[in-house]
Amino acid sequence: MLELTMAAVSAADSGATAGMLMADSPSDPGAVLRVGRDKTVCRLSTPDDWLFVSRVHLEFLCGPEGTWHLTWLQGSQPDPSSEVRLTVGEYAQPLSYGGTVPLPRGGSGEIIIQDRTAPRSVNVGFYHEA
Repeated sequence: MLELTMAAVSAADSGATAGMLMADSPSDPGAVLRVGRDKTVCRLSTPDDWLFVSRVHLEFLCGPEGTWHLTWLQGSQPDPSSEVRLTVGEYAQPLSYGGTVPLPRGGSGEIIIQDRTAPRSVNVGFYHEA
């Protein structure tokens, strides 16, 4: 099971958790959870006018062995207007545009989509149940 929580945070409401969204999926091979602006394909969607987030920005895909992988999908622009980083415990790593990383089994952490032009971010917490 992969559980996600998402909060969209701007400078005006920093620290607020109102509007937090949640999604989960069993760890079945081929299961997918997506984060982005397109409400028709994303289980967790950001405000429509937050253009630093692509229509489909992040994809969580469960592999054949039940391990979840996170991909920052490449959008229509060659240069993204955001940065994405993954934090697990004390360890933080930037995710490359178009890159994929495995999520730790039985672990938790946070993925942060940071706008490069304004003090706002999308914070996605995850818990990957073993």
